Amino acid sequence: MSSTTSRPAFLAYLSQYWREWAITGAAMVLALLLGAILMVVADPEVSANFAYLFTAPQLALGGAWAKVAGAYSALVAGAVGSPEALAHTSAKAAPLICAGLGVGLGFRAGLFNIGAQGQAIMGSIVAAYIGFTFQLPYGLHLLVAIIGGVAAGALWGGVVGWLKAKTGAHEVIVTIMMNYIAAGLLAWLLTTAAFMRPGRMDPISPEVQPTSALPGIYQQFHLGFLVAILAAAAVWWLLERSTTGFAIRAVGLNPNAAATAGMSVAATTTITMTFAGALAGLAGVQAALGPSANGVPVPLTVGLVGTVGFDAITVALLGRSRPLGIVLAGLLFGGLSAGGLAMQSVAQTPLTLTMVLQALVVLFVAAPALVQTLVPILKERKSKKVAMAGGEA
Repeated sequence: MSSTTSRPAFLAYLSQYWREWAITGAAMVLALLLGAILMVVADPEVSANFAYLFTAPQLALGGAWAKVAGAYSALVAGAVGSPEALAHTSAKAAPLICAGLGVGLGFRAGLFNIGAQGQAIMGSIVAAYIGFTFQLPYGLHLLVAIIGGVAAGALWGGVVGWLKAKTGAHEVIVTIMMNYIAAGLLAWLLTTAAFMRPGRMDPISPEVQPTSALPGIYQQFHLGFLVAILAAAAVWWLLERSTTGFAIRAVGLNPNAAATAGMSVAATTTITMTFAGALAGLAGVQAALGPSANGVPVPLTVGLVGTVGFDAITVALLGRSRPLGIVLAGLLFGGLSAGGLAMQSVAQTPLTLTMVLQALVVLFVAAPALVQTLVPILKERKSKKVAMAGGEA
C-alpha cells in the first residue's frame, strides 16, 4: 500500500521540480527575447529599416538579426569564449555565489535578508584591515583575514536575528537600516588614520599585503571561487543533512507547527541570520582579497563591494534558494557582467543592457504565473502530470 501511495507523490514532486526549472529557463529565454527587441528599437539605423518592412523585408530583418546575433555572440564570447573569459566570469561570480547563499539561506527559513550588502561591507572592512595591518606568515595571514571577515558578517547578521527573535523587529527594516550603518561606517573609517593610505588624502586604504591575498590560479580565476563552491556544498549539507538545517526548513515552511513540534523558532532565526551574515561576509572577503585584472587586490574604498548584496537577492531568487541553483545563477550573472564589456566594445551595445537583462530575468522568475501565461505549454504539462498521478493513485 505504501508503494502505491508513494509513487504518485514522487511523480508529483518530480513534476513540480522540473516545472520550476522549466519556468526558470523560460524566464531567461523571454528576457533574451525582450532584450533583443530593446536592442533593435534602441539602434536608430536598425529600427529605421523597419519603415521598409513590406517593400524590402531583408533590410529590416537582416539588420535586426545582425544586431542581435552580434551582440549576443559578443556576450557569450566575453563570458565563456576563452580561458580568460572564463576566469573573468568566475571572478565576478564568486562573491555573488557567497552572498546569494546568504540570502537564499534566509529565504529557506522564511526570512528576507536584504542586509547582505551591509554584511558584505563589514566583511570587506575587517578582511582588508587584517590584510594591510598585520604581519603574518603566508597562509596564516590569509586564513586569519578570511575568518575575520566571515566573523564580521556573522556578527552583523546575528544582530538582526537576535533583534527579530527577542523583540519581534522585522528583519527587512532592520537589515535596510544596518546597510546604511555599514556604508556610513566604511565611509568614516576611510577618513581615519588607521585606514587612510599614507601620503593620500582621498578615502582609499593601503594595499593588502600579498600574504593575505587570495592566490590566483589563472589570471582572475583564484582560490576564492573554489571557496565559494565549498561554501555552497556546506550550505547543502547544512540544509539537507543536519538537524539545524531541518529546523531551518521547518521554521521556513510553518513556524507555528515547528514551535508545536518543540523547535525553538527564536534560536533558529538567530542561527539562520548568523550563518547568512557569515556567507555574505565571505562575499566581502572575496571583494577585499581577490585579485583584480592586474593581479593584485583592489584597495578598500567606498565602492569596493559594489552592489553585490543587492544582486545576491536576484541570484537567490533565480536559484530558487537552492545551493546548486545559486551557483548556476551566480555563474550566469557573472557571465552577464563579464560578457557585457564585450558587448559594449565589440557590438557597440550599451553596457546597461546587461542590467536590463538581469532585471527582466528577475521579473519573469518572480512572476511564474506570467511565464505560464506566455508559455502555456508549461501549464498544460503540469495539469497532465497531475491527472496522470491521480489516475495511478
